[in-house]
Amino acid sequence: VVKVEKMVVDHPERIAILDAGSQFSKVIDRRIRELNVQSELLAFNTPVSEIKSKFSGVIISGGPASVYADSAPKYDPELFNSGIPILGICYGMQLMNYIHGGKIEKHDHREDGQHIITVDPSSSLFKGMSEKQQVLLTHGDSIMTVADGFKATAKSEGGIISAIENPTKHLYGLQFHPEVDLTEHGKQMFKNFLVEVCKLKCNYTLDDREQRAIDYIRERVGEKKVLVLVSGGVDSSVCAALVAKAIGTERVVALHINNGFMRKDETAKVEKALGSLGLHLIVVDATEAFSQSTTEVLGKITPPLHITTHPEEKRKIIGDTFMHVARREIEKLGLKPEEVYLAQGTLRPDLIESSSKSVSHTADVIKTHHNDTDLVRLLRNSGRVVEPLQDYHKDEVRELGKMLGLAEHLVWRQPFPGPGLAIRILCTEKPYMDDSFKVTNSIIRYVVHGENYLNVYKDQIADGSLITLAPEAKRVADLISKHKNFDKIYPTLVPVQTVGVQGDGRSYNYLCALTSTERNWEDLFFLARLIPKVCHNINRVVFVFGEPVMGVLTQVTTTRLTQDVVSQLQEADDLVNEILIQNDLIRKLSQVPVVLFPASFGIEGGRSVAIRTFITNDFMTGVPAVPKEHIEEKVVDDMVNAVQKVKGISRVAYDLTSKPPGTTEWE
Repeated sequence: VVKVEKMVVDHPERIAILDAGSQFSKVIDRRIRELNVQSELLAFNTPVSEIKSKFSGVIISGGPASVYADSAPKYDPELFNSGIPILGICYGMQLMNYIHGGKIEKHDHREDGQHIITVDPSSSLFKGMSEKQQVLLTHGDSIMTVADGFKATAKSEGGIISAIENPTKHLYGLQFHPEVDLTEHGKQMFKNFLVEVCKLKCNYTLDDREQRAIDYIRERVGEKKVLVLVSGGVDSSVCAALVAKAIGTERVVALHINNGFMRKDETAKVEKALGSLGLHLIVVDATEAFSQSTTEVLGKITPPLHITTHPEEKRKIIGDTFMHVARREIEKLGLKPEEVYLAQGTLRPDLIESSSKSVSHTADVIKTHHNDTDLVRLLRNSGRVVEPLQDYHKDEVRELGKMLGLAEHLVWRQPFPGPGLAIRILCTEKPYMDDSFKVTNSIIRYVVHGENYLNVYKDQIADGSLITLAPEAKRVADLISKHKNFDKIYPTLVPVQTVGVQGDGRSYNYLCALTSTERNWEDLFFLARLIPKVCHNINRVVFVFGEPVMGVLTQVTTTRLTQDVVSQLQEADDLVNEILIQNDLIRKLSQVPVVLFPASFGIEGGRSVAIRTFITNDFMTGVPAVPKEHIEEKVVDDMVNAVQKVKGISRVAYDLTSKPPGTTEWE
């Protein structure tokens, strides 16, 4: 771990964000950038002398601590007497009130979730806004008395103070989170602070940053060459294009290694896109090398990649093999450490995440690159790293890519895992059925059908006593049966494991499939939320298109990372993404993994495909796209019908699972 020289940008209009430990600090930074103002995340204890000389205003984030606790984060006591405009959010507002003599206490009533508050439109923060505002509140401590010199400018439905201000000292506070989407007009509140209070012009544009990035590259690199390891993703591709524009294509060494698990024709598309900019991409087809490779895990040599079915072995083999192949190819190029720099597509959120650790006095760290070779490691350790995208968020990188002339399909490529499609293929040699398989099938059927359970499945069950093994399921089923009727939905376990997030960590648990004679998405999503709560050995629920499945699924098709299996998923993935592009959904949906899993559904040698739509702002949590709400049902049908035509595909499933309990990826 080494410190990396940051790109220094001298700009008269800048906002300092003092991080008090909020999970939303990156989002605050993004919102300020959207308003064309430069922002910088700083340690909470940054001296006021450093802030006044460089920044036009300060935003104090929220945080988990109580302002009156001994563990409260430390800050420069001169901050609130500096005369610099300050906006305190949540913890920031409470601190502002507390140090001026106001009273903060833990209130009897917590405010969590969206609430309607009443604001004072005469306040500079709420200028041009209506009195009623929908905001996100998440706090236990509250302002009980307002400090002298301050006044309350907003209150919640429960009468709790939601905003304060002292215009004379340019101090403003919000109890809610203006940075999140759930605060309807939060962006306007930020703009009012920047324009009305800080008197900024908001003229920090993407063009400004592109030229500054180019100047930074030229100054840092001098006359040396630059190595870019191009994965095929938007970040590394834009990075390569920007470096080429800065120093010329002849001094850029762009290397792309095809591991055999790229999307269909992905390598050719990346090569063509960069080639149109005059940048030669060195392409290494290492498909066979990866397929035959092994590695060591816990002191034992793994089977070759095309044989193993273990998820962690697959990842480890791919990662280690990439290092070996990259090392060999770099040696062929004859690059010497003293003659080359490494360019990385590190984005602003990556740096914010690492620099926010400075609150606990840890050093700035660069993004750990999965493309790790001897040369890469040496360049990193000697500080010969260029990060021209460090001032950009993901959507800004896409805009920059378009400005640089990159193809639309590459600019809007969705996040893609390092091991590629290899981890979107669930490999297995046999069905997964532990001792809980039979009883879990009975529990989920009772949850869905209640007392009608025996009638619905009378052909499969000779003895109804199994339901007595599930008292929690019986209680839940009896409760929901008063309000819901699921007689046309049929649940069954699929004998495979998928990865999820349950309790304190990762889980590998059962997949539950719902089939139905008709589609009622509201009921399907209700059951998808309910079933993992009742059965903790289930972490994912899907709706499977086609005829209802009444029996118990006990068969799978042996699946390994062989070329025919990979090609099967590449074809399905390409069809789904083509439809997403046609319907302009690549931008609306955060990610849409297409997964091949070994359920045959009674068809000899058949496998199934799952479409996992995902909507999120932070990728820590997220929800699937709801048909008719986030995505047209016709689009879903088009994807299903297209994939169903791929040779060897038995069924198509639509993932109904939020995160948690299911992760974005299945493996």
